[in-house]
Amino acid sequence: MSAEKTAAEIVQAYDGRPIRVMEVCGTHTHAIFEHGIRNMLPDNIQLISGPGCPVCVTETGFIDEAVWLALEKNVTITTFGDLVRIPGTEMSLAGARAKGAKIRIVYSPLDAVNYASDHPETNVVFLSVGFETTVPAACLAVKRAMELGIRNFSLLTANKTMDRAYRVLKGSADAFLYPGHVSAVTGMKIYEELKNEGISGVVCGFTAGEILTALAMIVKKIGSGEPFAENAYTRVVTEEGMPIGRKLIEEIMEPCEAAWRGIGVIEGSGLKLREKYAACDARLVYDMPEIQGRPNPACRCGDVLMGRIKPYECPLFGKVCTTEHPVGACMVSSEGTCSAYYKYNI
Repeated sequence: MSAEKTAAEIVQAYDGRPIRVMEVCGTHTHAIFEHGIRNMLPDNIQLISGPGCPVCVTETGFIDEAVWLALEKNVTITTFGDLVRIPGTEMSLAGARAKGAKIRIVYSPLDAVNYASDHPETNVVFLSVGFETTVPAACLAVKRAMELGIRNFSLLTANKTMDRAYRVLKGSADAFLYPGHVSAVTGMKIYEELKNEGISGVVCGFTAGEILTALAMIVKKIGSGEPFAENAYTRVVTEEGMPIGRKLIEEIMEPCEAAWRGIGVIEGSGLKLREKYAACDARLVYDMPEIQGRPNPACRCGDVLMGRIKPYECPLFGKVCTTEHPVGACMVSSEGTCSAYYKYNI
């Protein structure tokens, strides 16, 4: 009997109290739909989607800052593609591009550094959004730019770390499916710390078998009533994680408060450049004023990200808000919960 079937049988045979399991990774959200995992679960196991998509949790004000840099300071914005259509207060980056802004899609922060090096007459800003998985690449880009004396490159940061978010979300779910990619960097230490604070979860991979195995581990542990921290993705995630990546982050960046869409401000959950690297901090380089974004009041992305509602409970979903014409960030991003529900016609 295969491990996958054994895990499926354990999950399907669960007859205990109702439990809520929150995945906090957009790739998990889409993989769960793609593999039909929800259809395999008994009624007493509910999967809910949390704030695991970095583009989705980025506040409206960050998009407004990027638009301000593009239109008011005439910089070239370099970014991953998902951010281009995220709505700002007045417009998205796509809207700014229609007004003449220079928006360039790149595949890594180092691409942005290389572009700045090749175009010394152009001021280049990279939009640094993401969790622990992508932060080392942004730090490496800053280090490279400083070493090469590239003075026309900077970052606009909205990087976040997940551990503080789990603490805020405590009580929203009985257990978390911890994200495999982030955990490959952090290792298991943070989950042991969370366990000691009464927060349970299992590090999860992305295949059907890995997801079912993680759910089976939760089902077997939940009955004890004791918090737990387990690793169901051992082929990638180790106890120590990626020390070199974490050391690079600690060298270049430091913790700060960060605003999360749907959650609000979480102290210490953000990352900003240390003073030593202020020459690459776009907010300082361009003397940016404080910009407060105003999200569309009809959009309920925040409630979706907190697991309070399903996407189809938002009155805009599938009507005004579609992947072709998104109103909210969760419909734009390829990792967004709303885009997953829309894609799989839920």
